[in-house]
Amino acid sequence: MTLIETSPPTTPRTTRISPETSASDLLDLMAVAPPEQRARLRDRAIEAWLPLARHLAHRYSGRGEPTDDLVQTATVGLIKAVDKFDPERGVDFAGYAIPTIIGEIKRHFRDRTWSVRVPRRLQELRLAITEANSTLTHSLGRSPTVPDIAVHLGISEEDVLEGLEGARAYNATSLSTPISADGSTELGDTLGGVDHEYEIAETRVALGPAMATLDEREQKILTLRFYGNLTQSQIADQVGISQMHVSRLLTKALSKLRNQLVL
Repeated sequence: MTLIETSPPTTPRTTRISPETSASDLLDLMAVAPPEQRARLRDRAIEAWLPLARHLAHRYSGRGEPTDDLVQTATVGLIKAVDKFDPERGVDFAGYAIPTIIGEIKRHFRDRTWSVRVPRRLQELRLAITEANSTLTHSLGRSPTVPDIAVHLGISEEDVLEGLEGARAYNATSLSTPISADGSTELGDTLGGVDHEYEIAETRVALGPAMATLDEREQKILTLRFYGNLTQSQIADQVGISQMHVSRLLTKALSKLRNQLVL
């Protein structure tokens, strides 16, 4: 009889996590853990590093964006950092994650918060000018001028002015904004409406020369009919002709005007 040796069935290796496991250790464990356990370790690592994401998000609060939105954006950056981090490179995770999270927040401001879409060059120029303004205000003890910012950034004064002009597209003002002391007048009230008179302005300009091609009686009949709002019977009484004759003269005069205006 031939004996066949069989090995005892292997059981999946379980990675144990103690309450004392640090946030950094979680990332090291995730790198060596079996595939079926990485998802659980990944969730624990993200949760452990969330305070860092929140701290970075609060650094950018007060710039017109809700803090909750910034925290969510920073969390997305944290998740990307956790997924791409490689402990074998010998880099500290915080040093790797901070630029990743900040980059995600800056992209949020660049791509999501502008009221009017402007070229990316102007978006990045606005951020650079904002940072330069803050730095120079602290170092100079006063608000920096356009030449100060240009020298600090190594760009021309025209580029600074272009960046400042483009920055106006960052925030939009509601048309419902009150602009009078008593609040009765809103910004939208100052905007012009549609003026339908423009549609016939060209016709009015051309009408004078066209009217000059008519004889005196035709001009008088048209004037009484369309400016005096008289009926054909009333015109006939004033001109001293029959109503039928008035009708024919009106038709003839209007035909002449149409031909003149088309030409």
